[in-house]
Amino acid sequence: MPIEVNGKTFETDEEGYLANINEWEPGVAEVMAKEDELELTDEHWDIINFLREYYEEYQIAPAVRVLTKAVSKKLGKEKGNSKYLYGLFPYGPGKQACRYAGLPKPTGCV
Repeated sequence: MPIEVNGKTFETDEEGYLANINEWEPGVAEVMAKEDELELTDEHWDIINFLREYYEEYQIAPAVRVLTKAVSKKLGKEKGNSKYLYGLFPYGPGKQACRYAGLPKPTGCV
């Protein structure tokens, strides 16, 4: 189901992930979050931007365990733990945060 951001249409797959990750812009995350009844804070953006950088470097969306470790290493232990990440992304930090970041669904996520 496509989403619309500032008059521009973005195609998504059946699970709501962007069909073309290169089309992503911050407004996409805002619209997706609003659909999930979530308001994005700076803390959310820290993780979304981290994921985009991670994907750019490794060409893969990390599964939750890898994400937790990588966030802990880069942003500190207080942010690199499951409780913190699930607090931000209740539908799963891997799946939900990657969707907001315009990335494919992480490997191993159901």
